[in-house]
Amino acid sequence: MEKFEGYMFTALCSTNFLISCLLFSRVTREQREPYMDEIFHVPQAQKYCQGKFNEWDPMITTLPGLYLVSVGVIKPVVWLTELTGEVVCSTAMLRFINLLFNCGNLYLIYLLLCKLHLREKTRTTSRRVLSALSLSTFPVLYFFNFLYYTDAGSTFFILFTYLMTLYGCHKASALLGVCSVLFRQTNIIWVAFCAATLVAGKMDDTWRVEHTKKRDEKSAPSQIPLSFSGAKRILLFTLEFLTSPNHIKAVLLVAWPYALVGIGFLVFVALNDGIVVGDRTSHEACLNFPQLFYFFSFSLFFSLPVSLCYHRVLRFLQALKKQPLFFLLVTGISFLLVWKFTFVHKYLLADNRHFPFYVWKKLFQRHELVRFLLIPPYIFAGWNFLDSFKSRSLFWSVAFLACLVAATVPQKLLEFRYFIVPYLMYRLHMPLPSLPRLIGEFLLYTAVNVATIYIFIAKTFHWPDSTATQRFMW
Repeated sequence: MEKFEGYMFTALCSTNFLISCLLFSRVTREQREPYMDEIFHVPQAQKYCQGKFNEWDPMITTLPGLYLVSVGVIKPVVWLTELTGEVVCSTAMLRFINLLFNCGNLYLIYLLLCKLHLREKTRTTSRRVLSALSLSTFPVLYFFNFLYYTDAGSTFFILFTYLMTLYGCHKASALLGVCSVLFRQTNIIWVAFCAATLVAGKMDDTWRVEHTKKRDEKSAPSQIPLSFSGAKRILLFTLEFLTSPNHIKAVLLVAWPYALVGIGFLVFVALNDGIVVGDRTSHEACLNFPQLFYFFSFSLFFSLPVSLCYHRVLRFLQALKKQPLFFLLVTGISFLLVWKFTFVHKYLLADNRHFPFYVWKKLFQRHELVRFLLIPPYIFAGWNFLDSFKSRSLFWSVAFLACLVAATVPQKLLEFRYFIVPYLMYRLHMPLPSLPRLIGEFLLYTAVNVATIYIFIAKTFHWPDSTATQRFMW
């Protein structure tokens, strides 16, 4: 890092932390008591603070990573400052842990951008720094920095895991992957993604060597084959690679730490009789394929300033004109998936404190045909998403899409928090946008953050059968 870039980044980190602390203070003053899922997380963390590690709230569905880290941070601070009384492991002190994770996320995002865009042109200092700042304020993630939820810590350990993978520190990466799973079990998918990138890299090298020998330069793996013959060649190559002892050995020599994590996770699932710990009634897996469409739409909205332009829309229209049968087939499949595989969680219909409740009520429940009328926008959002990866190799893209499907489709509940990690992965791998586009993205995120925090603080309401103050949130 150049000296000027270091000063710039340090100043932005300090400013970001100061503003976040001021917002944290305001949110905590307005909502002193645990709210929403905090009513489970805070008491559980307080039990750990008291050394009661054998007591567990059966309503909690995640592993105790958040509470263990909280105790590991708070206890030394309490010992050094000689704090006593209710302030120790109070709701405010526990929430403050996520502000520390926020600083860590900002730094990790910056390092990931530097590593992933190493080959791009010079003069990218301001773009890297602004990209990191913008993504660290990604609204859905940033909001939960002020509450005691698992999202900030879960994101931190997944980003750290991926960074270590990129640097080739696979043992450290696997260990950090275990930490991420302790925050949220579904993070095993992104640990698998880290391993899959190594496999994809080996496949890219093998493909390149084989086709260089054949002088078939047009068959580069970065180009997704749109013909049946091209798809057949890729499929046959994949089967040959995955059944070759030499290739499997070469992959395992590098990826064995991730394999150990995967085996350990399978043992946990077998002993636990499932992925979810605690209350399982509200977290049943299903094939909710429209979740993928919701994610594409979500990604299109939040990446609008950096991903959409006139030329991309024009390319989409040209693709429609050149391949009408392909898009007709995609439309038909999408129609079938929306028709037969749309699931609606009871929480989505009942809990009016979450924004998805109003998205579903104001949009999808207007008429039963609305979900089908949204298929064309879904297709464009999906095409825009995939077009952003055209510079990535085919095998890397397939690995990412497989993990994206695994992370979104089994979820019955439409919950924007589940989109945080896949969106950040998507955004990190996009080519670095221009400075004006990054400013537009930052302004969009800032506007959404201001609106959501203001609504949470100021627009309170009450349920008819309860005196407790209710607030709107992601």
